[in-house]
Amino acid sequence: MVCVRCKMIVKTVLDSLEIPYQQIELGRVKVEKELTPEKRVQLNAALQPYELALMDNSKKILVERIKLTIIDMFQQADGDRMMKFSEQLSKTLQLDYTYLANTFSEVEESTIEKYYILKKIERVKQLIIYEGMSIKEISYQLSYSSVSHLCKQFKLVTGLTPAKFKKSWESERFA
Repeated sequence: MVCVRCKMIVKTVLDSLEIPYQQIELGRVKVEKELTPEKRVQLNAALQPYELALMDNSKKILVERIKLTIIDMFQQADGDRMMKFSEQLSKTLQLDYTYLANTFSEVEESTIEKYYILKKIERVKQLIIYEGMSIKEISYQLSYSSVSHLCKQFKLVTGLTPAKFKKSWESERFA
């Protein structure tokens, strides 16, 4: 669950099934008491039309926590620029980075670093389009070592330079 709408959907579904809960967060719901197997099936079935599902596998749950933490890192205006990504992730989740990386790779069949880079480039796109920030500002905000590093990484992922991406987006928007 990664958005406000998802939280609203989960709240509506829980209310409709009369499942008491204490808290709904992104990716996590704290119910007041353990669900019966029948209620779990009902809840899972009610979530399916919204492409949401219960997760019971502890490794998959950890991977979702990793993903949400990474996304959250980019949404924060100013993260700890002095701390490496791996240290920040370990500190936030209170687990060894090697364990996090190995679990992520096992479940996703891709590396945590690739996911991190993809999400970082998605954030760059958002900042270009919706915030109108310059590449220099984005480079600083997302803790790139240089503007050229950001541009190289952006082109590797998207096939376009940030300038061409912006121009392409603007021409589609005004077409």
